[in-house]
Amino acid sequence: MKTNKRSLKTYGLLVVLLAVLAALNVYLPQGMPASMLPDQELPASKGVLAAVNALIMLVLYGGLGLLGLTLSRKVGFPALWDEAVSNRARFLVPALVGAGLGVFLIVADALFSRLHSLLPLPHPPFPTSLVASATAAIGEEIVFRLFFISFWMWIISSALLGGRREEGTFWIMSALSGVVFALGHLPSVMLIYGIRSVGQVPIGLLLEMLLLNSVVSLFAAYQWRR
Repeated sequence: MKTNKRSLKTYGLLVVLLAVLAALNVYLPQGMPASMLPDQELPASKGVLAAVNALIMLVLYGGLGLLGLTLSRKVGFPALWDEAVSNRARFLVPALVGAGLGVFLIVADALFSRLHSLLPLPHPPFPTSLVASATAAIGEEIVFRLFFISFWMWIISSALLGGRREEGTFWIMSALSGVVFALGHLPSVMLIYGIRSVGQVPIGLLLEMLLLNSVVSLFAAYQWRR
């Protein structure tokens, strides 16, 4: 019970931090070239946009994550502060794996950029880069790992298969979460590059999005399951 309370408090703090970062990001420079920005004004003031962003994170992301947190326990995942998990497995190993993945993404992005003629995707300047990275790290884990994988594992393995084939279901859902995450970024990529249809997206760019996001999803899901 003590572990569950600590896990819920930690999760709540992460969601609040996510909301604060999402609101703060509205006021930070985005660093995108004018040629890549859509030619339209903001739909509301920055204060309103910041409040809306924070509310979305608290209600939508927070709600989905809370559901995922509940379902993850039902399918046998450890709690955020499971006493059976050492601090080395909880902090050090994921940090080292994350650093290795970062190097892999940099090298892979440089290689894939040779397969199409588009300019590299713009990266936000400092300190926006730190806020964007932290927001993505929390928000994407909540939606695409904690909720997505837990929900579908509970539906398929627990409800439909009676607890059988958990291992296979886990890996399939982990890979699928990466694919869904990659495709979720496709509209923004098309907007940045001025691409009007999916058929016009260079195959090299599409393969890069699918491959890199799937690799990250598999490693992140494996570390979370441990």
